[in-house]
Amino acid sequence: MRILHTSDWHLGRTLHGVDLLEHQRAFLDHLVETVREREVDVVVVAGDVYDRAVPSVPTVTLLSEAFERLSDVATVIVTPGNHDSAVRLGFAARLLRPGLHVLASVDRLSEPVVVDDVDGPVAFYGLPYLDPDTVRWSLGEEGEPLARSHEAVVGAAVARVRADLAGRPGTRSVVVAHAFVVGGAASESERDIRVGGVDAVPSEVFAGFDYVALGHLHGAQAVGSGHPAIRYSGSPLAFSFGEQRQRKSTALVDLDATGGVEVQLIAAPVPRRLGELTGTLDELLSGRFDEWRDAWLRVFVTDPVHPEHLHARVSERFPHVLSLQHTPVGAVVERERRVITAETDPLEVVADFVAFATGGPASEAELRVLADAYEAARATLETSA
Repeated sequence: MRILHTSDWHLGRTLHGVDLLEHQRAFLDHLVETVREREVDVVVVAGDVYDRAVPSVPTVTLLSEAFERLSDVATVIVTPGNHDSAVRLGFAARLLRPGLHVLASVDRLSEPVVVDDVDGPVAFYGLPYLDPDTVRWSLGEEGEPLARSHEAVVGAAVARVRADLAGRPGTRSVVVAHAFVVGGAASESERDIRVGGVDAVPSEVFAGFDYVALGHLHGAQAVGSGHPAIRYSGSPLAFSFGEQRQRKSTALVDLDATGGVEVQLIAAPVPRRLGELTGTLDELLSGRFDEWRDAWLRVFVTDPVHPEHLHARVSERFPHVLSLQHTPVGAVVERERRVITAETDPLEVVADFVAFATGGPASEAELRVLADAYEAARATLETSA
């Protein structure tokens, strides 16, 4: 069986204020053509198809068109991520067209989509993003809640899946999950999913399956080695400058009759590359960096004194500058400072503030209080969304 594994489309996302919807449309066109040309049997999308719980109308339209085109040529299996609203993404799951399956229900996560090929059945199980505060009671046994951690809730969910698979002798298995698995290398653009200070799940939780298609981390990568094959497909576009060196792709997975797996990475189109330039204004305008004129750029200008009309002069030379910072080198008075961006860890920011306000680092007790407050604020924001 041939499977195409993708995730983290984040439809509706912007990059430093730039609308990415047309670039995302280009990726989805590429995805449909890949499915046709490579004769893919099943497309799995491991979460975060949307960038927010309440997407815009153009974003919903783009996703609807993509699912329609993909399900015309392959079976499509989708599970929600932490950016998606599982309720909104899965509300019409029973009404969807044949060949399109949205596995969003925690209560039914042990009910697979079974797809047959010449070698027999393959069971696809969907594990949506499991927020411990939301599911630790429903996944617990005999009315007792599970521990408040991702390891506990994902472990309980996988145990239910494994129990169902045990009743299907001779069936190969694929788990589609949205989680942070130990061993994966994170990027700066993924939303924090810590709960109680714990965000990771051991890879050993997924023992006993043939392939585990993961979503959440934006860099394409394998986790661990051997069997089962556990892999992040990564995001199709770079969503931060920290991802500028990542090679974006989808994973083409060939599953043989015995559950053996071969993976080939299919490069995603690059609508506009990302780059980072550092130098004095004269150096930046000298012509030595002109190969970057068509790239999205983050620029650091190092003149000791802030140059006049800095933004206008740099933007005239490099029309796609998204971030421009004056970071003086050799100034008479140079204060240590830190640039805060949308991707900066909020807990690091407030810890820095405590250190600034008190003259010393935050204690463990203070960090726990800050973490609890952050989680409560984030939960309130996501509920209101």
